[in-house]
Amino acid sequence: MSDRRRLAAVLPAIVAVAVLAVIVRAVWSLPPEAEGLSVAVSRVAAESGIDNKITVVLLDLRGYDTLLEIAVLMLATVAVLSLREDRDALYRRISERAAPVLAALTRLLVPLALVVAVHLVWVGAVRPGGAFQAGAVLGAAGILLALSGYARPQWVGRGAMRSALAVGLLTFLGIAMLSIVAGGELLEYPEQSRKTLILVIEVLLTLSIGASLVSLFLSSASEGPKEVGR
Repeated sequence: MSDRRRLAAVLPAIVAVAVLAVIVRAVWSLPPEAEGLSVAVSRVAAESGIDNKITVVLLDLRGYDTLLEIAVLMLATVAVLSLREDRDALYRRISERAAPVLAALTRLLVPLALVVAVHLVWVGAVRPGGAFQAGAVLGAAGILLALSGYARPQWVGRGAMRSALAVGLLTFLGIAMLSIVAGGELLEYPEQSRKTLILVIEVLLTLSIGASLVSLFLSSASEGPKEVGR
């Protein structure tokens, strides 16, 4: 075996041992009792009036991360929509009319899903819930309607679909920039309207996340009957 081959065989092992040593040293240097961020989270929760610590972390302490996550989701949706061959993918029927059992189940579950989505947003300030969970439920309701043979209602125009996709991210960005205009820092909510602004962001993000999930599904679904409307 040549020196070059021997080095190529040994080098990964050396790197692995070095990384392991760094990890062991980092773990060994940790304090016996970790303080964590519970004190900071509790303080911010008391200041904002939001009892749910997860919501406080997602939209207050690490609002940057949440803003970027929503931006990535919206950009991915726009990319998928721009690459689709059928430009009317969001407005066509993708399935035959549902059988009686599925149709009855859809009529029962979709209103219930809407109520659950609203509930998840509303209770997100005090207990588990929030925009991501509510948006997933809302998206599932839309996908169930599509699978049951429903097409876009005639009163929902293309502008409404685009607005639903964009309103959450644009509102989040607007509120983030509002704090700068007021002389503060990015995503530094005004104290007197902190809870209200977070609730507005949650509601509109729910709408955008649900619209995004439905749009991604419809864009990748197989084409069904040409008839539009029901």
